[in-house]
Amino acid sequence: MQHYIVELSKYAIAFIMCLYTFESFFVFRHDNELDRTGSYIRQCIYMFLITLLSFASLTLQRGEIEYIFFFAFLEIALFSVIVLFSMIYPLCNRLLVNHMCMLLSIGFIMIARLDFSKAIKQFVIVAVSLVIALIVPFFVHNLRFLKHLWFLYATIGIGGLGAVLLAGQVTHGSKIFYSIQGVTIQPSEFIKIIYAFLIASLLYKSTKITQVLLSAFLAAIHVLILVASRDLGSAVIFFIGYLFVLFIASRNYLYLFSGIGIGSIAAVVSYYLFSHVQVRVQAFLDPFAAIDKEGYQITQSLFAIGTGSWFGMGLNRGTPNDIPYVLSDFMFSAVAEEMGVIFAICMILVCLSCFVMMMTIALSLQERFYQLIAVGLGVIYIFQIFLTIGGGIKFIPMTGVTLPLVSYGGSSVLSTLLMFSVVQGLYIVRKDEQKQEEEEELEEEEFLYANKKRQKRKRLNF
Repeated sequence: MQHYIVELSKYAIAFIMCLYTFESFFVFRHDNELDRTGSYIRQCIYMFLITLLSFASLTLQRGEIEYIFFFAFLEIALFSVIVLFSMIYPLCNRLLVNHMCMLLSIGFIMIARLDFSKAIKQFVIVAVSLVIALIVPFFVHNLRFLKHLWFLYATIGIGGLGAVLLAGQVTHGSKIFYSIQGVTIQPSEFIKIIYAFLIASLLYKSTKITQVLLSAFLAAIHVLILVASRDLGSAVIFFIGYLFVLFIASRNYLYLFSGIGIGSIAAVVSYYLFSHVQVRVQAFLDPFAAIDKEGYQITQSLFAIGTGSWFGMGLNRGTPNDIPYVLSDFMFSAVAEEMGVIFAICMILVCLSCFVMMMTIALSLQERFYQLIAVGLGVIYIFQIFLTIGGGIKFIPMTGVTLPLVSYGGSSVLSTLLMFSVVQGLYIVRKDEQKQEEEEELEEEEFLYANKKRQKRKRLNF
């Protein structure tokens, strides 16, 4: 009986995930948040059912009641966040809140399945991070002087990355982390948000050559420090983020194509400079030729995805732990193996829906500074997803970056939650702009109406 319940649950989970994903794009047919309420409520129901079925399946197979308690605490935390966001910020974007919670749910399902002790640790980090995330939109919405602090952003960014370069811990040949009182921090995860503010504050007023050169110089320092630290995945994300913000700000295709050319040359130079890049490229070109060495990670990832097929092996029935660093770099492969390719594709579409909403918010903002921040954060978010999933399916060489909100890692999850919160603040700013526009239109209509009445009165007196 237990076998049939677990087997049926994987089909139910895939079907419910498809319904959730459909609602993720169906909401875009409405311009008003009030008209989207039905979709948001259904998404919450689907999210609850997916998490319930997943943890029930794990409990049945492992016979450990801890999974049920973990599920209860998880649901209380996530739905509290949904309610609190709606109460504290009535003008918030509920789609981004729902997606944030949905991706966290998927991450917790897989982390709990792979390593329950790490799931508890991640839960504590996420709980604290969500409290911080609830405060961020207030500051983004109310502190209008943020656009003038480019020098502060540059100092924090360059100083933080430089500290890692000088005093960071060496992990697999790269300096990515440093520890403070036993707490491991990856500064590049947080600095990418500050970096988006830096580029926006430099380019929102003008894209004259002096401003472009200054922004390019500061962006180059960030990227070069990351390259020197051998954190090449983050270096690529920072470079792409700058390139697209510059293009959106200037509308100059010469900058875009020049950047692509410079990036291509830099990629070739990196190949010859860094041995671990050569290893990753060789593993990408023919992983099965070195299946016991350089190609082991990617081949195990491909085996996992292929084994999962459309509906997956079912939770706790695959072997995702065979993939090295599965909790961080290859979480997508673990999801595909046990929850199925259909579920994994839906997860990608949910991430894409987040990006579309971020770009929609960016395009609707009137103030240039806020618009460029939204573009920068949106591009950084979606490109990190592209690098993670692309590396896992052998579409591109592996870069060693995490899948936002799904992979295990405190710095990664906190920075992504902060990113979503900043975008929420920008969305609230846009709502204020719309309200001001409506008031100005109303005042203009009242003025025209009063003017017509005066003219009519004059004609009658004449």
